[in-house]
Amino acid sequence: MKIRRLVLDVLKPHEPTVIEYADKITELEGIDGLTINVMEIDNKTQNVEISIEGSDVPFSRIRDVIESLGGAVHSVDQVSAGDYIVKPTGKEMRLI
Repeated sequence: MKIRRLVLDVLKPHEPTVIEYADKITELEGIDGLTINVMEIDNKTQNVEISIEGSDVPFSRIRDVIESLGGAVHSVDQVSAGDYIVKPTGKEMRLI
């Protein structure tokens, strides 16, 4: 199965920065684009949402990069797989 889109909830320290996370993750083969949104900040950590798209997104290698930078994947919040990305219908359950 080829993963085309992956959305991860990640807890990371303030350093390295989200720019450094983006740089390291996009070096991986199979990734065409990435967006990182900072969702919450406290004294020592940041909770970020990382959205990744590509022809064959390598989840385990992404997780390895995140962990090598001191972060942890809390959850996989969205996965799109197959020949193309199916657009959301707007009826998906949203956690508050």
